[in-house]
Amino acid sequence: MKRIVTAAILIPLVLLAVFRAPLWLFLLITALVALAAAWEYLGIVAGYGLEPFRLLTCLFIAALFGIYLHCYLHIVDNLRNPFAGLYEWFGEELELLLLLFAPFLLMTAAMRRDDLKTALPGAAMSYMALPYIGLPLLLLPLLRDEPGGWVYVLFTFFAVWVGDTAAMYVGKSMGRHKLAPRISPGKTIEGTVASLLFSVGVCCVFAHFVPEIAAALDRAHLLVQTPQSAVYPPPEYLRAPLWLAALVAAAINAAAQLGDLLESALKRGAGVKDSGTLLPGHGGILDRIDALLLALPVAFVLFNALGTKFVRG
Repeated sequence: MKRIVTAAILIPLVLLAVFRAPLWLFLLITALVALAAAWEYLGIVAGYGLEPFRLLTCLFIAALFGIYLHCYLHIVDNLRNPFAGLYEWFGEELELLLLLFAPFLLMTAAMRRDDLKTALPGAAMSYMALPYIGLPLLLLPLLRDEPGGWVYVLFTFFAVWVGDTAAMYVGKSMGRHKLAPRISPGKTIEGTVASLLFSVGVCCVFAHFVPEIAAALDRAHLLVQTPQSAVYPPPEYLRAPLWLAALVAAAINAAAQLGDLLESALKRGAGVKDSGTLLPGHGGILDRIDALLLALPVAFVLFNALGTKFVRG
């Protein structure tokens, strides 16, 4: 019951943010989720007998989002300050430098600890929060920033949410064959198959009715008006071929299920059941978004390659 109540509260708030929040606010919300998830991940790391570098790791993740936020503010508001052209000149290079130098900074900090045997592994596990949590969640506002980006975000959410729900209920009621008993005893092959089928079905229906959904949202004034709207024509919402929608949904769902298993393996190794207790019935923030962490990179690549079949901007 707690799980249903929590979902009933969170899902409308998430959808409202996808449809109505300006990009800077959407980016800020995503950054806060990333920081909360990273904090929980570092708590799991501590379960391995390692002492993570919590402050440095959170600063690195905040910097990833801060660089992109600076880029957005500069382009939209044409800011004039001593750092105004920073991202425009070498913003992507700055993010790459951050990712390259972060492990060396963490290892330098590790040298100050007495027990080097655990300090250096702690630094390595702390760094993993960037490619595991920070970068995948940064892709969410990047997807949302595309013309008609809410379609890509919502399609990804459906592929993950519907699959997760189907796997849980079908697995509990009909599951007989364990999928990965050593990692996650509750997951079944029947639930995995149901997750894939339901996810593909719902995403195909959504893809087919995207033009009608977009028109209804526009009439209800639920679609956010971006500063670019005054310069570029509004996006054209298309009916993606059902075979293409099915393939994209299947790929995203498969990645989501693998992401779920990866977090289960992390928790199993640390001897913890949930990453946190913030969300009643769901555990922690990381427990709720674990599937998205691998699904988002897959969705980002596919929609950048095939997105014009769904939305033409």
